[in-house]
Amino acid sequence: MSERIIPLVDRRIQETTALLASAEPATGGALRDTRGRAVRDLRISVTDRCNFRCVYCMPKTVFGRDYPFLPRAEILNFEEIARIAGAFVRQGVSKIRLTGGEPLLRRNIERLIEMLARLDVELTLTTNGSLLARKARALRDAGLDRVTVSLDSLDEQVFRAMNDVDFAVSTVIEGIEAARAAGLGPIKVNAVIKRSVNRDSILPLARRFKGSGHIVRFIEYMDVGATNGWALDDVVPSAEVVRMIDRETPIEPLDPNYPGEVAERWRYRDGGGEVGVISSVTQAFCGGCTRVRLSTDGQLYSCLFAARGHDLRGLLRAGRGDAEIEAVIGAIWRQRADRYSEIRTAETAALRKVEMSYIGG
Repeated sequence: MSERIIPLVDRRIQETTALLASAEPATGGALRDTRGRAVRDLRISVTDRCNFRCVYCMPKTVFGRDYPFLPRAEILNFEEIARIAGAFVRQGVSKIRLTGGEPLLRRNIERLIEMLARLDVELTLTTNGSLLARKARALRDAGLDRVTVSLDSLDEQVFRAMNDVDFAVSTVIEGIEAARAAGLGPIKVNAVIKRSVNRDSILPLARRFKGSGHIVRFIEYMDVGATNGWALDDVVPSAEVVRMIDRETPIEPLDPNYPGEVAERWRYRDGGGEVGVISSVTQAFCGGCTRVRLSTDGQLYSCLFAARGHDLRGLLRAGRGDAEIEAVIGAIWRQRADRYSEIRTAETAALRKVEMSYIGG
């Protein structure tokens, strides 16, 4: 059969198997890529489905009622996820984040959390907050350490326009408070800022969470995937966000919590807590990126802006052992040279990239 007519999934299996043939045995300790970056942070997308249709992630014009989401048989089961996670932990990963889509839509997600909580890692989850009020206690009891909640505006009209499913702000706030009561803190509240939509929401969000113990973080609107209609003019630079907040209540910079932290940290000079900005567009942090992403169907991506992944599910279901899986992971990471945000141009922004809902944010 010619290369041109091999289905893409088969080709990915072939490529990953070729990596296995050339991979060196796993030696333990943190892996380093071609730029000297260690692998520290594994993000696992547990579902490609979401009950929101946020305009910057899953616009309804693309992800409509007939959108072909992954069938159940193609999705990694919990045992497969736990095996891959364990392989990464043995090679230096110290933090695991569950994402989606909306991870709380995954049935029995608490059982997966129980399995991952046995690993020696910080275990976190990012959610849109829609189901958090009813699940927060069970998540904590299962072993989850903390949550990050997406909330792009406190203005009801703006928030409903951004999630595009008429979902109310109050339900997300209830979820945040339930997470606080359950001990899933410190809670981070993420807001993606799009100039033409929610720039006016920056100061109200900062005011609402100042002094709360929660950390609101403002994220530059990014050219993820190929369906969100990204334009540079819609990006609100983090420096602009910092100036806005500082004019109202003076803030000062804080050191990172750990090497490779993507959020730039600021604290209120009056002791009112902390805010953060994430500047993937205007202040690229590729040089310190320690993240790797596992898609819902077991593809490994070494960059949020990648076009293709490496098939780990195929290796698992072919009966490959843990040592072989670790060797492939090592080979993938050691060859990594990603630095998309450092080389972003209008041309690269227009390239087709994997959708964020498929590999998580």
